[in-house]
Amino acid sequence: MEWVLQEIIDMTLTKQAAHVMLDRLEHRGSGLGIRVGVRTAGCSGYSYTLEYVDSVDAEDTVFKNRGVNLIVDAKSLLYLSGTEVDYQKQGLNEGFEFYNPQVKAACGCGESVTFN
Repeated sequence: MEWVLQEIIDMTLTKQAAHVMLDRLEHRGSGLGIRVGVRTAGCSGYSYTLEYVDSVDAEDTVFKNRGVNLIVDAKSLLYLSGTEVDYQKQGLNEGFEFYNPQVKAACGCGESVTFN
């Protein structure tokens, strides 16, 4: 199945996030890109997800940002508009951070969010 790459995106990656994603895809040795999504979870309602993608579904949208193919399902696309994904490392803690203007509130532990 062929997929169409969307040229315009309002979800972006910082240089550091793109570097880490490309590095992990390279070390994995396969994959079309990274799936970015949201799922129902946590005390605030939703949490972000990242996973490797080996095949693209018909309802997926594929964006390219800083050399990374970002695959987003139709439901998640509504919640991710305007989001910037960064990668932070502070001491022993490291991980992807989502800066999303649609977030209304976040739980105390930072693991889940509520959208407008």
